[in-house]
Amino acid sequence: MVFDWHSEPLTRQTRVNESYKNTQNVRRFLKKECGEDFTFDRDFMAWIRNDTPKSLGDVADEWTRRHSEAKNG
Repeated sequence: MVFDWHSEPLTRQTRVNESYKNTQNVRRFLKKECGEDFTFDRDFMAWIRNDTPKSLGDVADEWTRRHSEAKNG
């Protein structure tokens, strides 16, 4: 069965798989995890889909890390 990224409940443990999509459901989850400033950009989307196993928790943590570094110079 293919995971429905549009409607399935998402948690930090949800595994990013080959059917991953940047849906509104994912965006809502990541805004909740990362804050209202969350946005997708090309580099970050490429990192999400780079074939390295990860969870949505890893995705949220990586976004937070990247944006923390940007703020701190």
